[in-house]
Amino acid sequence: MLTTSTTLLTARLSAICKETAATLPWSQGPVEGVVNKIKLIKRQVYGRAGFCTLRSMVLFAFEHQS
Repeated sequence: MLTTSTTLLTARLSAICKETAATLPWSQGPVEGVVNKIKLIKRQVYGRAGFCTLRSMVLFAFEHQS
C-alpha cells in the first residue's frame, strides 16, 4: 500500500512541476548557459594548478565574452 501511495504522490508532484514550468514567464536558459561555460572551462583547466587558476580563467572568460 505504501508503494502505491508513494507512486501516486510522485506522479502528482511531477504533474505539478510540469504545469508550473509551462506557465512561468521566465526561462532557465541563461543560467544553464553560464553553468555550461563554467563546466567547459573547468574541463580545459583540469589538472593544471588549482582553484585560483580556475577562478581566474572563469573571470577572464566572462569579462571578454562577445
